[in-house]
Amino acid sequence: MNTIDELHLISKYKPLKDSHHKCDAFHDVPAIFFSTGGYTGNVYHEFNDGIIPLYITSRHFNRKVFFVILEYHEWWYTRYAQILSQLSDYPPIDFSANPTKTLCFKEAIIGLKIHNELTVDPSSIRGSRASILDFRNLLARTFEPQVSSLSPSLKEEENQMIRKPKLVLLSRKGSRSITNEHSLIKLAEKIGFYVQTLKPNRETELASMYKVLSTSDVMVGVHGAAMTHFLFLKPGSFLIQVIPLGTEWASETYYGEPAKKFGLKYVGYKIDSKESSLYYKYDENDDVLRDPTSVNKKGWEFTKRIYLDDQKVTLDLKRFKLILARAYNDCSINSKELNTATAS
Repeated sequence: MNTIDELHLISKYKPLKDSHHKCDAFHDVPAIFFSTGGYTGNVYHEFNDGIIPLYITSRHFNRKVFFVILEYHEWWYTRYAQILSQLSDYPPIDFSANPTKTLCFKEAIIGLKIHNELTVDPSSIRGSRASILDFRNLLARTFEPQVSSLSPSLKEEENQMIRKPKLVLLSRKGSRSITNEHSLIKLAEKIGFYVQTLKPNRETELASMYKVLSTSDVMVGVHGAAMTHFLFLKPGSFLIQVIPLGTEWASETYYGEPAKKFGLKYVGYKIDSKESSLYYKYDENDDVLRDPTSVNKKGWEFTKRIYLDDQKVTLDLKRFKLILARAYNDCSINSKELNTATAS
């Protein structure tokens, strides 16, 4: 929060013409002031602290609202411009661009409202009720028109290998990566999945992520910011989150519980200590392995340094196979039901 600029507010109840403040421009439309500073650059925070709260705060204006942005970043606007266009009919205003000008609005909201992690509470939203599924529909309206224009590949991978259930694996490099990822892919393919690997980064277009995930049946990933992309899945899809040592609370709080509210079939796979690279760095009686909760209580710097920045995962594929098989069977049953309904 110490990177977020403060706004000093002066409340004027008397008519503007009697005020010593003069308007260089008057907008007969409300404004919402917010910052794109803080942890911007991390997709979880961009959605959780920014885009979803902006949706919550602005929805009742029906796009008749200005967005006035503090700590404006051109790359942030470029990345999220299409979503913003679904929320406002007007281009955003960079608060710092014209410091000598006075802009006047008939109403202003300062700051954004947040309900919980990656979710929308229908009972707390102003005006007509909305939910996280309504937000997902907004993402669909944003990206669906672009999906068809994104380079189709080989007749959409030969109609997704003749309609096998599609599993998307979010691949990581470095910390919290899966060391036996290639074997995991082979296992999923052997079970019957069509597997697609994604390696998202800050340059990855959201539309391309949406295209892949909105047509998938299962998403698999290790706990981390990229799990935020479950917002692009269809409700009813499977989400499998690999939970490294020391990340159980964060995994369930930031992604597990929100995924269930989103309507996904969520499975949290808690790794055994022997599936963690930390097993080979610490004594088996060390609290790092034996009691991660006590280590986390020492402070965020311990959690980050040990469990987030210095841990890789080698999955026990015999154990993980049970989850993949369960997801595959569920996808196959749903596919049969869909084909039966289509035929009838």
